Amino acid sequence: MAKNMQPIAKRCRTLGLSPAVMGYSKKTSNRNPNGNSRRKKSEYSLQLTEKQKVKFVYGIMEKQFRAYYEKAAKAEGKTGAVLLTIIERRLDNVVFRLGLATTRREARQLVNHGHFTVNGTRVDIPSFLVKAGDVIEVCEKSRSTTRFKTIAEGQTASYAAPKWLEKAENLLGGKVIALPQREDVDFPVEEHLIVELYSK
Repeated sequence: MAKNMQPIAKRCRTLGLSPAVMGYSKKTSNRNPNGNSRRKKSEYSLQLTEKQKVKFVYGIMEKQFRAYYEKAAKAEGKTGAVLLTIIERRLDNVVFRLGLATTRREARQLVNHGHFTVNGTRVDIPSFLVKAGDVIEVCEKSRSTTRFKTIAEGQTASYAAPKWLEKAENLLGGKVIALPQREDVDFPVEEHLIVELYSK
């Protein structure tokens, strides 16, 4: 599986994102701070940047992103908003949003290694889309690891879960109480530009 290995801080600066969106509160890049303001961007460049921003935040490659777009285009509602809410439902993103991983990259790795169950069944596919009513939990045998013990004991930084997710009392899982909405996306993105790009 292809991996995005771009430097976080540098890429965030290029795309106009805060590293905090990626789960990195201390990463900064001060090299060439005005590098992006020297020339006016074309319409195509603006559209491409918005697409790259979403792909980078969620760690999605082009082929899969295109599939999400086509799915969103067939669904009811505004295509751009539907696209973002579909991606927000990815299991790796849900694991991150529940505070079970400090970054989406870490969440993707933990899911790949089979540390989580959905409704009692182990799922090791980061792109698995959750639905309302699904219960996500750390596997029983994974709970004894140092990483999840510290979470259960409340020794890690506490993340406020979005309103569409409900944390479990033991902090080692949660429930999808509703499908995410456009306003639940926690970083600035002009999704209509992505739709314009793919509509050409």
